[in-house]
Amino acid sequence: MPVLIEWLVAALLLVASFFLLVGAIGLVRLPDFFMRLHAPTKASTLGVGGVLLASMLLSWQAGRPGVAELLITLFVFVTAPVSANLLAQAALHLRLRSQAPLPPDVVPERSPK
Repeated sequence: MPVLIEWLVAALLLVASFFLLVGAIGLVRLPDFFMRLHAPTKASTLGVGGVLLASMLLSWQAGRPGVAELLITLFVFVTAPVSANLLAQAALHLRLRSQAPLPPDVVPERSPK
C-alpha cells in the first residue's frame, strides 16, 4: 500500500475520532436534553463519515468499489438528522423545558391562568 494512502487514512481516522470524542464529551457535559441532542448528532455524523471515508479509501486501494461504505454513509447522513428532529419534536410535544438562559432582549411568554 502506498505511504500516501496510509497517511490519508490515518488523518481521516484522527479527524473522525476527534469529532466522535467532541460529541461524546458534549453528551456527557451539556446540561439539558436539547443541548445534549445537538452535540452528538452533529459531531457523530462527521465522525462516522470520516471513518467510512477512510474505509472507502482502503477498499478502493484493495480493488473493491466500496459500495457498502457508500451506502452506510448515505444511510447515516439521512437518518441522523431525521432522528434528531423527531426526538426534538417529541421533547417539545412533552413541553420539556430547556435550561438555557434567555437572551436579554427576549420577553418571556406569559402563560394564561
